[in-house]
Amino acid sequence: MAGPIRQPIDITKLERYIEHNVPSISTPITLKQFGFGQSNPTYQITDSRSQKFVMRKKPPGNLVSKTAHKVEREYRILKALQNTDVPVPRVYCLCEDDSVLGSPFYIMEFLDGRIVTEPHFPGVSEADRREMWHDAIRTLAKLHRLDPGSIGLEGFGRPSGFYDRQIRTFTALGEAQGKSRDVETGEQVGEVPRMQELVRLFEDKKGRPKDRGVPIHGDYKIDNLVYHKTGPRVIGILDWEMSTIGHPLSDLSNLIVPWTISAFSTTIRNSSPYFAPAPSHFAPGLPTRQQIIQWYAEVAGWDPTPEISWSTAFAMFRDAIIFQGIASRYAVRQASSLEAKNVGEQRRPMAEICWELVKRAQENGRIQSRL
Repeated sequence: MAGPIRQPIDITKLERYIEHNVPSISTPITLKQFGFGQSNPTYQITDSRSQKFVMRKKPPGNLVSKTAHKVEREYRILKALQNTDVPVPRVYCLCEDDSVLGSPFYIMEFLDGRIVTEPHFPGVSEADRREMWHDAIRTLAKLHRLDPGSIGLEGFGRPSGFYDRQIRTFTALGEAQGKSRDVETGEQVGEVPRMQELVRLFEDKKGRPKDRGVPIHGDYKIDNLVYHKTGPRVIGILDWEMSTIGHPLSDLSNLIVPWTISAFSTTIRNSSPYFAPAPSHFAPGLPTRQQIIQWYAEVAGWDPTPEISWSTAFAMFRDAIIFQGIASRYAVRQASSLEAKNVGEQRRPMAEICWELVKRAQENGRIQSRL
């Protein structure tokens, strides 16, 4: 929900820009800030006719990361998807002139729907729960079957070598983050468990998925979707900051994380008793992992089953490094809360899950080679 503004905006300058560039918005406007979108501050604009819009803005000042906060990339892919069957908000403008609000921003349509934060969809009917998952996977497959060049996304990312780049990136991150020392104890954060073994196995191209290059979201999951207010269909995908041209298995593996983690534990982050192999909680209509993959194959036009073991293992490696990064920031007190400390500790169980999945992927590869 939108509430008080935490990062101030010069409304006079924004109104002046809107008057000259966005005829769909009638000034004067009022402004509120959403609680989500912390990486890129996100605001709700209400115009003089009570119509609502959304503004996403890069944070001002010197940024720690040179690759994050790319609102320009968000705008580019949203604009490219406007006339496709992938549901996204309509975009109205991109402003790259820092003199207006201090950093680039874009304005898009406000989607008046539901954002669900729990992937078992509490409070809906059995039929709606099943269809809400079905449409989430259908929507993802529609994105992945697009040809980047045909929608103006040439140069948006490299068309091949996605996992090579991911392995290099997260290996380098893991090595750097592990050297951080706690400001009070002097203890190093250290490598994630089995780091060297995992990297060596992921670098072996014999077990890798076939190289593919399609538009990917980068963080595709249920709480980045907007559903119709009453119906079980997706009306928009949000938060495209990590989008690129990459391997579709990256998005698919991210979406099925609740099943992946809950197969090992229902007490660690991103797990749920609803997704366990023998669930202690039951949500009627919740599809199985196998059903999700089948639905994806039906729309995407290819079957990820032979390669999904490798990609889900790599997704856990990626998450372990991300959690190690939080531990690293806690060590130097850039993130000082107890919650940050606890999240950082999740790198260990995530790495152990990754190791088990790698072993299973290796066995699956041996079975496939004998068939």
